Amino acid sequence: MDTLKKSALMEKIVHELEDLKNSQLAIIQKLAKIEVDNIDLGNKRLEKDLPDMHQRVSENLDTIAGILEDFATQTDKFNTQNNVAALKEQEAMGK
Repeated sequence: MDTLKKSALMEKIVHELEDLKNSQLAIIQKLAKIEVDNIDLGNKRLEKDLPDMHQRVSENLDTIAGILEDFATQTDKFNTQNNVAALKEQEAMGK
């Protein structure tokens, strides 16, 4: 795989991880809203299961955030080491 293709794929993965992180945040917010709404309702099943669900999603979010941070750093390092900005300029000039 050539350098520009590898860089593009790495950047795509960074964006996908960011989307995944945002999705997990949205799920946490929805779970929290249901938990708050259930305070008045008092549904036993929701009281029992929502805290565990919230915990698992929070743990997933932490994992995703860690992977994203590491992979974004790797991507930046790869782009710098391989002078990807200059390669993109050369490619743009050649077209």
